[in-house]
Amino acid sequence: MKIIILGAGRVGRTLAEQLLLEHNEITLVDSSANQLAYITEKFDLCTIVGNAASPEVLEKAGAQDADMLIAVTGSDEVNMLACEISHQLFKTPRKIARIRNSEYLRYPQLFSAKGIPVDILINPENLVINYVTRLVEYPSALQVLDFAQGKIELVMVKAKEHAPLIGQPLKNLGIHMPSVETKIVAITRQSNTITPEPDTIIEVDDEVFFIADKNNVREVISELRGSITPSRNIMIAGGGNTGLGLAQALEHRYHVKIISRDKHRCRKLAESLQNTIVLHGNAVDETLLFDENIGNVDVFCAMTDDDEINIMSATLAKRLGARKVMALINRQAYINLIKNSTIDIVISSHLATMNNVLSHLRRGDVVQAHTLNNNAAEALEAIAHGNPENSKIVGRTIEQIQLPHGASIGAIVRAGMVIIAKPQTMIMPEDHIILFVPDKRDIPVIEHLFQVGLTFF
Repeated sequence: MKIIILGAGRVGRTLAEQLLLEHNEITLVDSSANQLAYITEKFDLCTIVGNAASPEVLEKAGAQDADMLIAVTGSDEVNMLACEISHQLFKTPRKIARIRNSEYLRYPQLFSAKGIPVDILINPENLVINYVTRLVEYPSALQVLDFAQGKIELVMVKAKEHAPLIGQPLKNLGIHMPSVETKIVAITRQSNTITPEPDTIIEVDDEVFFIADKNNVREVISELRGSITPSRNIMIAGGGNTGLGLAQALEHRYHVKIISRDKHRCRKLAESLQNTIVLHGNAVDETLLFDENIGNVDVFCAMTDDDEINIMSATLAKRLGARKVMALINRQAYINLIKNSTIDIVISSHLATMNNVLSHLRRGDVVQAHTLNNNAAEALEAIAHGNPENSKIVGRTIEQIQLPHGASIGAIVRAGMVIIAKPQTMIMPEDHIILFVPDKRDIPVIEHLFQVGLTFF
């Protein structure tokens, strides 16, 4: 595909790198020559210095024959205007815009058929809030991804010593959980990905990826982790839009406290929140954390807009007794630096944004795409179309489908019902299929499987 990316910040650069690896033709536009120079040192792509909302710049970037425009500059207004110009002057088929200001999103008519022609809106803060909310719901999980409108979840947990499934082969799953259907789609052991087989033994500290009906996730986690203590006390560092939105999402189910250094912002938080305790102070103040019983906190969420503060506050909270800590970190260098540190979970709004964009870039009818395992693997939800004559998957059992090595179909949603995949399960038209692909280089093969022949049309 020919794709124009507007904005060479972290998100724009990350998207450009990923899409270049997938053999797309990329043009990157930014007003800063230094930002563009940073990526051209590593990758071969076309760059243009200029205003992303300039018709002349967009024309120079090839908007007239581009397949897609992705506007991720630092300005919502520039992103929206660029989509408008690309639509009106160049008829660009698909336009994606990052919109950070939630005020715009409160007026959906702005982006209706007669409004600003943005095909896909991405709000990084909402993506982060939704993701963190799922992680709070399952305190033992290190990753939770929703599929099929929340009916199915792909969960990653680290197997714990003395848990029921430790030392057991995967073929014994049915014995341990006779009333629950689940499928383990991958295991990471000492940084190596293992393709699960019936005789594969689960070991302590294995990172286990499993798929299950949402209603069965807790039971599967308990088999891999032992007894689960539900979360009750949540502390959020950072009173910005992300912290506020997270508190609003959690305060009716948990005991929530939020910390902000800005006294005026604290007043705003107190006005906007109903059941949350608002604290004026510094999240890296050890005395404050002690006074607020950090040792009784089940989940500490460092959600400020400063990576360094998030790292320090999460590390301090963990040292002082918080059961689980997570930090919002966007600099890749920092993410690499704190691997295997005391911070349990790293959240990246840029990765969340990229996953959202990838869902709309995949060929075939791909509903969702999520990057996993440090960008090496991907989980997809795709819809099967066609019939046995023009489809490579419809009318075939899973064991008959030639998937890339290590890739697996974990579950199917058919007419609202969840089906955990087995070798003899047959794919039917309009099935929503959840796949795990351990090597992203195999994604084109998966896309090809889901494309139908011309007779379908």
